[in-house]
Amino acid sequence: MDFIIFLTLLLLGYGFGTWAESRHYKSIEKREIQYQKLPTIALKHPLPQKGKVVKVKLASGNVVISVDYFKRFLAALRNIFGGRVSAYETLVDRARREATLRMKESCPGATQIINVRLETASISKNSKKGSVGSIEVFAYGTAITYR
Repeated sequence: MDFIIFLTLLLLGYGFGTWAESRHYKSIEKREIQYQKLPTIALKHPLPQKGKVVKVKLASGNVVISVDYFKRFLAALRNIFGGRVSAYETLVDRARREATLRMKESCPGATQIINVRLETASISKNSKKGSVGSIEVFAYGTAITYR
């Protein structure tokens, strides 16, 4: 009976996790097209622009994304055998892209965002070493608006 419950949770985690991840990637891709003309760079100095600076502000975006049960199971297996934990790679990719988009959305009308930085943190569900419950990514930079 315990094995059936475990297998059911595993299959549900896989199904819903794949569906949610697919929907999130579609949302990210759609919004990235919308903001593709807003330069977002790690340089400390702005790109050359014509016009006068009319506004400078801190732009930031934050996201916390959770790991589904199936990916957690796959990562635990990978920890036993070693190697890349590809189950978490998509999680980190989605979190970075989403935080960057939220940063861009926080400064409507900006011409460019400079000095962009990304901070990451792992939020563990319990105190076990290597256990990941969620990942947080905070993106921030300086938004500059030219006239």
